Amino acid sequence: MVMANGSVSKDGAPREVWNKTCQILRRELGEATFGSWLSQASLREQDGDVCLVAATGVARDWIRRHAWRRIGELWAQNDPMGRSLALKSKMEFEGQGAAAAPEAPAPAAIPKRASEARRISPAEGDDRPAPVMGRHQGLQERFSFETFVPGPSNEFAFAVARRVASWADGHFNPVLFHGPYGFGKTHLLNALAWEAMQTGEAKRVVYLTAERFTSTFVRAIQDRQTAAFKAELRNADLLLIDDVHFVAGKQNTQEELFHTLIALIEDGRRVVLTADRSPSDLSDMEPRLRSHLQSGLVCGIEPADRTLRLGILERKLAILAQAGGFLPSARSEVLQFLADRFTDSVRELEGALNTLVARVGGDIARLGLDEAQAILRPHLACSEKRVTVDQIQKAVAEHYGLKQADIISERRARVVARPRQAAMWIAKQITTRSLPDIGRRFGGRDHTTVLHAVRRIEALKQDDAVLARDLDAIIRKLRS
Repeated sequence: MVMANGSVSKDGAPREVWNKTCQILRRELGEATFGSWLSQASLREQDGDVCLVAATGVARDWIRRHAWRRIGELWAQNDPMGRSLALKSKMEFEGQGAAAAPEAPAPAAIPKRASEARRISPAEGDDRPAPVMGRHQGLQERFSFETFVPGPSNEFAFAVARRVASWADGHFNPVLFHGPYGFGKTHLLNALAWEAMQTGEAKRVVYLTAERFTSTFVRAIQDRQTAAFKAELRNADLLLIDDVHFVAGKQNTQEELFHTLIALIEDGRRVVLTADRSPSDLSDMEPRLRSHLQSGLVCGIEPADRTLRLGILERKLAILAQAGGFLPSARSEVLQFLADRFTDSVRELEGALNTLVARVGGDIARLGLDEAQAILRPHLACSEKRVTVDQIQKAVAEHYGLKQADIISERRARVVARPRQAAMWIAKQITTRSLPDIGRRFGGRDHTTVLHAVRRIEALKQDDAVLARDLDAIIRKLRS
């Protein structure tokens, strides 16, 4: 029997166990994370078995990856009857999962005894360090060229990556992709690796982060296995190293990486790296290594513009919809809000969309802007730099070559009126001020004037690429 709230009434035990588990998880994960992924899950009973039913397939997968082991421990500790607990999405539980999401992994199950949970928990792995080499070691399947969204800020890097992955002759060596955190460098490197392994099945591809390069090198020294470490890397046909800036300031690691690059390049093997800055800006890096990083092809990846951010959201929504078995549709004002609010990192942008889909599932198509903002408010509050209306006015005035006094003046000339409207729109987007409050800070204007400005800019920036870039630049500067 299932209670109205989705919990099991049998003897009250499963419901009580789940309530105790939730109390602990809420403290350990934090209110925002618990609310995003677990608050919508319910305890259900089917054919005598107890099942934790996640609202969506996305939520189920998140729970399995990040919380399932802990849930198993708490459930085993608190359930006096030793019941097993399964995990399914709502669609799977209702018998539709097989048709709607054929690629979803089979539901995990928590065994009855805590000792069994300890022994076969999917999150439990071998504590011994993995070898450096491995065709799939460290790669993420979701990062492919098919899921990468190219645009003006990354299209050159994208083209270079595809050329290297095809094993085409005449490429520069080494290749280094650099750019801000969260704008696709790791995605591009993973995609390159997958494609290179597919197009060159006999080739040896090694992917690892600079942090792993460092830790494995240090362990090799301690174990007196440096010869094996060198051989393993220098036999690669393609070596991919992510976040190479991590080795800056680590003298021995830099020395080893330098000689590894020299050996590979002189032998005609290929090297691709990523960094968060151009090599010329890596001041803590040993000059010889920095010089070799600059000697091949250096490709910058710029922050995504608004059009690209919208494209990324559409592609991500399509992927989530395919996994969850719903139509890839969302209101334009919701997607535009995400694109305008999460400008600093594609990861944060996709994370915001993940949160919305996890909370509402297939109802994302009916989700309104106010509800979306309410769901994301905890994330916005803890991640955003507080920006004042005064700072916005100064930034807009500086961008357009005006004085702050012009922005709040009564002047109606277009050269002043349009920047003033832009400032009002930005104030509405990135502050918590109400329309009347914003109006008061713009020379005592009425809230209807602010509303008109917001709607006017919203309409104009759809077709005016220059205005859209101006708004992007100003917001980025305010948040930096």
